[in-house]
Amino acid sequence: MRRTALLAAAAALVAGVLVWPADAAPSSFVHPGVTVSKGQLDFTRSKVNSGAQPWKGAFDRMMASTYADLNRPPEPRAVVECGSYSNPNHGCTDEREDAIAAYTQALAWYVTRDERHARKAIELMDAWSAVIRDHTNSNAPLQTGWAGSSWPKAAEIIKYTYSGTWANSGRFATMLRNVYLPEVINGSHSNGNWELSMMEAAVGISVFLEDKASYDKAMAKFRTRTAAYVYLASDGELPKTVPGQNLNTREKIVRYWQGQSTFVDGLSQETCRDFTHTGYGLSAISHVAETSRIQGQDLYGTDVGERLRHGLGFHAKYELGAAAPGRLCGGSLKRGLGPVPEVGHNALANRLGHAMTNTETLTVRGRPAGSNNLFVAWETLSHGDNPA
Repeated sequence: MRRTALLAAAAALVAGVLVWPADAAPSSFVHPGVTVSKGQLDFTRSKVNSGAQPWKGAFDRMMASTYADLNRPPEPRAVVECGSYSNPNHGCTDEREDAIAAYTQALAWYVTRDERHARKAIELMDAWSAVIRDHTNSNAPLQTGWAGSSWPKAAEIIKYTYSGTWANSGRFATMLRNVYLPEVINGSHSNGNWELSMMEAAVGISVFLEDKASYDKAMAKFRTRTAAYVYLASDGELPKTVPGQNLNTREKIVRYWQGQSTFVDGLSQETCRDFTHTGYGLSAISHVAETSRIQGQDLYGTDVGERLRHGLGFHAKYELGAAAPGRLCGGSLKRGLGPVPEVGHNALANRLGHAMTNTETLTVRGRPAGSNNLFVAWETLSHGDNPA
């Protein structure tokens, strides 16, 4: 059956149809396995405890943040309401930052073995799982994707490495299944960073829940959206599109690509909007690819890796100060990529040996990477030059 599915997938790819084998989910999920693995955690712990750089500096930066505060009070609410550009913001910042704090405390537990951090992570997760019922208003899908990307990273570390009691882990799983997963699993037709972040959450949640059907569905959407988010010359004259978006003319595609009509390797659907939102998309791509690798299917060797490699390199060049030619966004760029290149750089340059000079320069310049306070946190610590 597996051979048949793979042959069918290959035939479909030849025909130009992007598919993912029906048996994409692993036969047995690896834990902890959302973005960061036990091997990576062990490497990080050994480097920090030996005082090696850049990991010790990255750890110190994390521990100096409010997210690592053992006195941080959870701020849960039953309904998180998030409008466009966080207006209104009823619990949006609180939810995202409590989720990042839970992940931060889980990392702190793993490195230090101080049980207070594990118990703090549990306190944060329990507070929200006891209360939250829904996300509302226009930004609900994106908000759920952001917070839903951090929660399972924290939960995976605590559930599978902490030997103490987490009595409400089942309730937390129910929260992910009933409140978060339905909001993200069907995707979005908004700008591409939305769906990529939503699929990051869906994939991570599926790993924690060991839900193979949701994992497969999320991964299929992820691969289709990634192909439509970062352009490669092999795509042809125009970028790929997502079925259902009705981008069936050149004019519509150019408009969706923020008015950009010249396409080159690594250009993103949101490059000419700004680099910050593009960074969200590239980061989500790297996170899902990393989770997939941990789960046994290395997407870095597919078009996903090629798009990420070119996407990071293209934007790093201009983030580092190169002038934009007139054919790129009218010669005017809004920089600000954010703390996003560590995961992709480590996978593609260090593991696979690709030359990524601009990406490496940007990565090293940004160390130790902090958090974007949305869904990215401490990636020099967890992934910087990490061979595991």
